Amino acid sequence: MQARNRRRSAAACVPLLIALGLASRFPGTGPVADAAGGVFYAVLIYVLLVLLRPGAAMLSNALGALGFCVALELFQLTEIPLELASVFAPVRLVLGTTFVPLDLLAYAIGAAAAPIADLLLGRIRSAAPGSLPR
Repeated sequence: MQARNRRRSAAACVPLLIALGLASRFPGTGPVADAAGGVFYAVLIYVLLVLLRPGAAMLSNALGALGFCVALELFQLTEIPLELASVFAPVRLVLGTTFVPLDLLAYAIGAAAAPIADLLLGRIRSAAPGSLPR
């Protein structure tokens, strides 16, 4: 039952995180917009891992999200993401096209913030009136 509730909560967060990530990137450019997008991207990957592995430890999902994001950023050192984006532009939003070292910091912040938010939200849900004890 708890895994199902975690999946539902995570699924509810996905559209919000996508909207926040896109909103942070499109109105502005520069390092702040790029970093905000990176933070939201890492949190999104954490949430997707919770969907796939709701019973996994938060730290495990956070490290998985960070590892995925770092690997993706390093993949941008090749020209493959840029070539794919030239064929299908939306790929740019998922893979990125240019290696930016600041993105690594943004991913670390997002991967660290996600389990903290997950823990706090879990405590709020369990303290809500009518909730079942964990």
